[in-house]
Amino acid sequence: MVDELDKRIIALLQKDIPIELKPFAKMADDIGTTEELFISRVKAMMEQGIIRRFGATLYHQEAGFRANAMVAWVVPDTKIKEAGRTMAGFREVTHCYQRMPQGDWRYNLYAMIHGHNREECEKIAGRMSRKIGIDQYLLLFSEKEFKKTSMEYF
Repeated sequence: MVDELDKRIIALLQKDIPIELKPFAKMADDIGTTEELFISRVKAMMEQGIIRRFGATLYHQEAGFRANAMVAWVVPDTKIKEAGRTMAGFREVTHCYQRMPQGDWRYNLYAMIHGHNREECEKIAGRMSRKIGIDQYLLLFSEKEFKKTSMEYF
């Protein structure tokens, strides 16, 4: 059951988290509660499945990155978890996830990488390839960035 405090917490979490030493303390103060209660309510909502995901959005252009690419990989099922963990460990990777191949599309693991230019993205993908021992991949470069928005519930 979601009460009014939970709704206010969810509404805050849908927005940018303040750049503060203790961002949850600031957010809690904004709605008139304590940091401890705020965090405990978030944890409870995650445990109940009310909040399923908590993540950050990188505004890569504002961070100085001018190129990004989704790298689609063909990874054997027996190596998928290990490869995913390894890829996610690269500091240039912001997303890494598995999808089931569809039709003629054989790719099943995806990693979003960011670099200062296309060549740097290609080098990053090459380093990743050597580290995981997989050489079947495709770089899909972003051509245009659209407005990034998240779902808003409250």
